[in-house]
Amino acid sequence: MRYRRRLRSRIILSFFLLGFGLTALFATATVLLRERLEDQLIGEALYGNVQDYAAGYYADPEGKDPIGVEFQSIRGFIFSERKFGNVPFNWQNLPEGVHEISGPDEDGDIRTYKLAVKKDDDLWFFLRYDISQQRASQKQLMYMLIGVVALFSLMSLVIGFWSSKRVISPLTELAHRMKGMAGSEKPKKLAPHFANDEVGQLAAVLDDYAEQMTALVKRDREFNSDVSHELRTPLSVIRGATELLLANPDLPEKTRQRLLRIERAAVQSTDLTTALLLLSRNERGIGHTPLLKLCQQLADASRTQLGGKPLEVIVEGDPDAVAEAPEAVLAVALGNLIGNACKYTSQGEVRIVVEAHQVRIEDTGPGLSEEDAARLFERGYRGSGAGGTVGGGIGLSIVRRLCDLYEWQVSIAPRPELGAVAILRFAQD
Repeated sequence: MRYRRRLRSRIILSFFLLGFGLTALFATATVLLRERLEDQLIGEALYGNVQDYAAGYYADPEGKDPIGVEFQSIRGFIFSERKFGNVPFNWQNLPEGVHEISGPDEDGDIRTYKLAVKKDDDLWFFLRYDISQQRASQKQLMYMLIGVVALFSLMSLVIGFWSSKRVISPLTELAHRMKGMAGSEKPKKLAPHFANDEVGQLAAVLDDYAEQMTALVKRDREFNSDVSHELRTPLSVIRGATELLLANPDLPEKTRQRLLRIERAAVQSTDLTTALLLLSRNERGIGHTPLLKLCQQLADASRTQLGGKPLEVIVEGDPDAVAEAPEAVLAVALGNLIGNACKYTSQGEVRIVVEAHQVRIEDTGPGLSEEDAARLFERGYRGSGAGGTVGGGIGLSIVRRLCDLYEWQVSIAPRPELGAVAILRFAQD
């Protein structure tokens, strides 16, 4: 799952990046423009001066100093043909134009210059303009602009914190009110507490959705309660009738076996109705169920449905093990796991091991793949080994929902040697 920042963090970051980006761009543009304009103006002025310098020399050769001419910020140099060897080494190969060079001055200090060069056949003219002070001021300006960028970025960050708090506060209040509505039978309206803006529109949509969900849940609960109530009556009638018939000592054995099967089916239907009703209401029933006794009853019921398969159902374990849940719920959960093991095992044994906080069902069936083991508890999924067996693939889905309700853990995995093992672990207090 890709990590996503909180909305407030994104707003703060956006303000910071905007402030930093704009001030950094402005500072960079200021430095570049200043440097470019300064170089261009100084270069043009120097090159024009060196042209005038040369023209003035030619007009009055005797009135000019052949070694150097002092200006306010500029020093001029003229080298005749016989003095070309006196030209500084780093000046000798420079073409005509304006150049920026660094070198020691008369005192040995490293300084930066703009040098204008004009080369005639007999004379070379140089104008040297000291820009060390300008470069120092440019460096100071850069430091100042860096400070300005940091200051404005900090201001943007502060503004981002302040603005994000104001922007997010309606959403925070909406989330707080929604959290307070959790579990209420009739949620309160959200829209009246907000302005008619985007958050208010969201609150109105959530109000509509809450009304629809409340009505849907109410209908679902009423339906389940009605179905549960209506099913309990005929199931009670069926169980009462079978008990009366079974009390007759003169019943043929085949008839007695069929009546016992009807009675077991009625008990299973009653337990399933109870479990589904608890799931629909999302509430836990209260009970104290001995696990070994219940597993023996479920094993007896499974044995009657083997259909002559050479399969042995064995129950063993701790007789004192109990689970804090209604017997009906445990009967549905364990009954599905035991029934699946018996259904898909054609021969061998199904061993039910009762322990202090879990029940383990091991079988010698065909086993299952890793993919089947990961998806068996999905609603409607029937493993690749289901073959021609009958079922809708919802039994294990009900088991998973019951485990979620009671905070149990259930798993089915292939055994290393043969078959599969299902484990139902109960929550430990």
